[in-house]
Amino acid sequence: MLRLRLLTWDVKDTLLRLRQPVGESYAAEARAHGVQVQPEALGQSFREAYGAQSRLFPNYGQGQGLSSQRWWADVVKQTFRLSGVHEDGVLTLMAENLYHDFCSARNWEVLPGASETLSRCCQRSFCMGVVSNFDNRLENILSQCDLRHYFEFVLTSEDVGFAKPDRRIFEKALRLSGVPPEQAAHVGDDYTRDYRAARAVGMHSFLLRAAGQGKEPEVPPEHVLPTLSHLLALIEKG
Repeated sequence: MLRLRLLTWDVKDTLLRLRQPVGESYAAEARAHGVQVQPEALGQSFREAYGAQSRLFPNYGQGQGLSSQRWWADVVKQTFRLSGVHEDGVLTLMAENLYHDFCSARNWEVLPGASETLSRCCQRSFCMGVVSNFDNRLENILSQCDLRHYFEFVLTSEDVGFAKPDRRIFEKALRLSGVPPEQAAHVGDDYTRDYRAARAVGMHSFLLRAAGQGKEPEVPPEHVLPTLSHLLALIEKG
């Protein structure tokens, strides 16, 4: 059995997921302003705009003088521009509305097994925290989705100033909890940013991998979670 005292968690696609594709949410917002754009086109434009913004201003422009709200506003406006919408007034309104919409449980849902697993981990007295490449809306989103109370701390890359796989965000979690890395484990769905990054600081790590997703060659089967409900059995086996 692994002697663990701390569990840190990724959020997006580990505990929470979007209720619908980004393109659908953006298209609905556009319709509310009398603008018709295809969700598929918006989805493609979003990926392009988000990628470009992330390269220019990593980690929500933290350290480059941008607030995350301004960062996201630029992404939203560019997404619509790439899809042929150019009216500045409408773009500004849609950017504001979408920024606030994505802060609520209306756009996020809890993954199957997440609440039950977190609850069982709390009953076993694990110290738990969040380590996420998210902006500072995350506390509110977790509260709205009724998950915030499971965690002793929530670390976002915007707050800390470093994004996974940077080891410093994991080191901050270890400092906050006062737990040495060999008594800590991280749970996430990304091989590089979650699994490998946590192991690089000496933590244990579990990779959430739904059936049908590609297998990573260096991940032993006892570190792979087909669902979150498998976690405690794997900890007890380890």
